[in-house]
Amino acid sequence: MNTIIEHLKNHRPLYFAIGFTLLFVLYISLVLVPFSSCYRLDVGSNSLGLAIYNTEMVQGFFQARDQAQLFCYSQFLQFWDVIFAVISTAMFGSWIIYLFKNKRLLLVTPTVLGMIADWSENFLEILMLKTYSYSGAISETLVSLGSGLNIFKLTMSGLTWLIILVGIILALKTFLTKPKLT
Repeated sequence: MNTIIEHLKNHRPLYFAIGFTLLFVLYISLVLVPFSSCYRLDVGSNSLGLAIYNTEMVQGFFQARDQAQLFCYSQFLQFWDVIFAVISTAMFGSWIIYLFKNKRLLLVTPTVLGMIADWSENFLEILMLKTYSYSGAISETLVSLGSGLNIFKLTMSGLTWLIILVGIILALKTFLTKPKLT
């Protein structure tokens, strides 16, 4: 029994990484996709957070949707997308902690900064949406700030993937160069 407990303690980061990965996949398929369907269109962009955007793009995004879809998008940004950012941060952070054996916790920073940027961008998108709903206009300042945060978020995401790739390469190198016990 003690060996099982010791094994679980020694592999805890791996189990967290696998668990958060499963949660990530389940959340996307069971929550994110269904709850985002209420504002999706068959043609055109269905998210501002996946591209660098300008005032015309935001205006077009909002104009292409009716009030119910815009309300749904607002709710999605306030709740479901926030949870997604937490789950994805936990997943990527767990993999980084596992791959670097708890020795380089600072490497989780881009993942956390990306989550904060995503939340901030969501807040600005909600402000843009409220401004649009009240006046039909969109603040260029809000669009610039939102797009800037989006660029930062995407940069942090790329850096997170790079850190994970380096971790995988280092783990493979260690595994392949480890002396064989005979």
